[in-house]
Amino acid sequence: MYRKINDELLVFLVHPGGPFFKNKDAGAWSIPKGEFSDDEDPLTAAKREFLEETGQSIDGNFIRLDSVKLKSGKIIHAFAVEGDIDHETILSNLFEIEWPPKSGKMQSFPEIDRAGWFDLETAKLKINAGQVSLIESLG
Repeated sequence: MYRKINDELLVFLVHPGGPFFKNKDAGAWSIPKGEFSDDEDPLTAAKREFLEETGQSIDGNFIRLDSVKLKSGKIIHAFAVEGDIDHETILSNLFEIEWPPKSGKMQSFPEIDRAGWFDLETAKLKINAGQVSLIESLG
């Protein structure tokens, strides 16, 4: 998602929740995203994942961006859409992991613990390096 304020382009990014990313900032943020099955339309999946990660639905005139391949081999199919949501009111779904490790105790954490609007230069510093080209394609 992107918006323009006073002719400045801002992008919406999310920060992963859970103990592994708690104290990480630069390079840890992402576009809202997730996995989808081969028989699911990528745009439908993107809308579903945005809702799951932020608690807010998204609609508009979507622009398909070039896909990016992460170091892990995962391919991200991304779309841009102009919009404006309050990043302070996101409500993410939860995931469960054993925490602390090898403790036998399961804990729930939000998939996304915070979100924000960033100018393009700041977004390039915040976002996972494998997704920088997505930001660059908007500028």
